[in-house]
Amino acid sequence: MRPATARRIRSAVLLGLLPAALMLSSCIAAPEPPSTTGGTLSQQAATASPGVPTTSAPLETTQSSNKAPVYWIGRSNNNSFLYREFREVPDQENPITRALRAMMSDKPLDPDFFTPWQNPNKLATSVSGKNIITVDVSADAFNSNLDPDMAERAIQQLVYTATAAGASSGLIDSGQQIQVVVLVEGHTDYLAFKHVKLGAPMSRSTGMVAPVWIIDPQEGTEVPDGSLKITGRSTVPAGKLRWQILRVHGNGEKNSYLSGETTAAANPAESGVFNLVLSLGAGKYELRVSQVDLGQSDQELNVDTRGFTVR
Repeated sequence: MRPATARRIRSAVLLGLLPAALMLSSCIAAPEPPSTTGGTLSQQAATASPGVPTTSAPLETTQSSNKAPVYWIGRSNNNSFLYREFREVPDQENPITRALRAMMSDKPLDPDFFTPWQNPNKLATSVSGKNIITVDVSADAFNSNLDPDMAERAIQQLVYTATAAGASSGLIDSGQQIQVVVLVEGHTDYLAFKHVKLGAPMSRSTGMVAPVWIIDPQEGTEVPDGSLKITGRSTVPAGKLRWQILRVHGNGEKNSYLSGETTAAANPAESGVFNLVLSLGAGKYELRVSQVDLGQSDQELNVDTRGFTVR
């Protein structure tokens, strides 16, 4: 699994350039499957054969949630990908600024995720009429030693978070191309993390989001006893997925409790989305979801995990 790493700096001098009286979004919409009882599972299966992986996440939609979409970096199968959490954030700043500040200064809920960013002394954002988000940040945000590959992922972490917050809050038109320009203390041509030149408009790059991504429940969630709804996304529409529920005991030991397979949606409107519903009693659990390698079906490929509690 992905190692848990996070570095944080606690000083903050806040700047915000846009009004904050806007709302943020919830999770990507996905259809609910029929409920089941007695520990069995309902699965939203697609009939099409597995397709070519789609390697970028759909842009978030406008919702009324007051949580900020924040992307983190996590490791899977010796590679690094972006994963999203929705976070409670102060509302003193505009939606894009506060999502980026959380990305640069907060700790992910999931211990498998991390951020290489540092809490900046100055951070401000604005949006132009051409669907361009401008981020102006102080140089202290880049005080981490990264290799070129991780530096690229860190910049895409910012691009994904900024565009997610802009789209989900309604600040930008999600039906058009969205770009992000990063300035450092008002200037272009800064070499971020000593590897990535900033200043030109950037879009979401493909190949950055996690191949398997559990959307709900989030790490550490407490859910009521009874029916648990699980949603997630795979980068392979109509691809087969393996899921497992582990029971977590007080001494930290884990035992397999439920398991099965499901299929990610194939239709474009829900590309790669998967939905599960199961019945669990009170206790602590870990959810594991992985892609199935048809050539080596016994292998867990691109595993994502979530720990949660049923009350």
